[in-house]
Amino acid sequence: MRKLSKNIRKFNFFEIFLITIFWIILFSSPLLFGQFENGINWNHVFIVWRNHLILFVLFLINRFILLPKLFFTNKHILYIVCAGLLISIAVSVSYVYYTNFGPNSKKQLQRELLVRRSETNRRPMNRISGRTENLPPPLREHPRQIPPYVNILISSFLIFGFDIGLKSSVKWIQSEQKRIKLEKENVENQLAFLRNQVSPHFFMNTLNNIHSLVDINTDEAKEAIIKLSKMMRYLLYETETEKTTLKREIEFLQSYIDLMKLRFNERVVVNLSTPTVIPDKSLPPFLFTSIIENAFKHGVSYKSESFINIEILTGNNRLLLIVKNSKIEKNQNKDFSGIGIENTRKRLALIYGADYHLDIIDNEDTFTINLSIPI
Repeated sequence: MRKLSKNIRKFNFFEIFLITIFWIILFSSPLLFGQFENGINWNHVFIVWRNHLILFVLFLINRFILLPKLFFTNKHILYIVCAGLLISIAVSVSYVYYTNFGPNSKKQLQRELLVRRSETNRRPMNRISGRTENLPPPLREHPRQIPPYVNILISSFLIFGFDIGLKSSVKWIQSEQKRIKLEKENVENQLAFLRNQVSPHFFMNTLNNIHSLVDINTDEAKEAIIKLSKMMRYLLYETETEKTTLKREIEFLQSYIDLMKLRFNERVVVNLSTPTVIPDKSLPPFLFTSIIENAFKHGVSYKSESFINIEILTGNNRLLLIVKNSKIEKNQNKDFSGIGIENTRKRLALIYGADYHLDIIDNEDTFTINLSIPI
């Protein structure tokens, strides 16, 4: 949760930084890009700043009132109406000011005409020609430029669009961060639930094994209790971890198989084949327990010969588990892929997505599970 909050603060900082840079560049534009022959024309700069100030006020109203109150509450039509009304007011104010006080307004032209007439009256008269010397050039209108109110209209739409896009992008990124966080927490909760389903079931089976040994062979029962204590320690500490080493997982399986073999006679043959050199690889704990439990549950018999062959192979950054067991007569018509196998399939899907293979081969006399995972 702290990481999520940190990411949200990071995006908020980036948003503020981007907005600040945008307005600094906009207000600096008349100084950076203005063409002045005799120094900075501060009168022109202040006029541009005045127009930019109008845009900045529009931006603040849009950012802190219109967007959170209307746009992001799905009141889009009302937002368009209010934004259009706000822009219309700003454009109207600029239009009124421009037509009354702009460089080509009637008042401005009359003011310049009066100044020129006064200059003409002060100039000396030529006695021969009877004309005033050095007459000022005739009064002309200033070059036609895009009126400020048109600039405000266009710039307002651009700024509103920029603000909507920026805020929407930041909100989308933040919502994606939250969604990913929630999905991760959901996966972790599901994995913990599935792991906790494995452990109690296995624990009950093992206790039943030791209980049957107490009356048969006390020494073997003591040895079994020691093994069980090691296994329970492994269960206690590894259940809360996401990964364990392949070596520790194989040792756990070997102890489990040894305990299970104590229940059966020589008619039940159990073989475990592992790599001679176990690679230093990691994998989720208890991933194979349900598969091997399933083999002992459905594949052994006290009365007839039966077998369980377990083989673990590694290579090319993958692990292959092959569990093959006999099908005893009373279980030949039953479905061998029960709750334990289904839980294992769910765990595999949550952990590896599509990067695993779980094949079940159900023949008349044997049942085989092939599991391939990356390591």
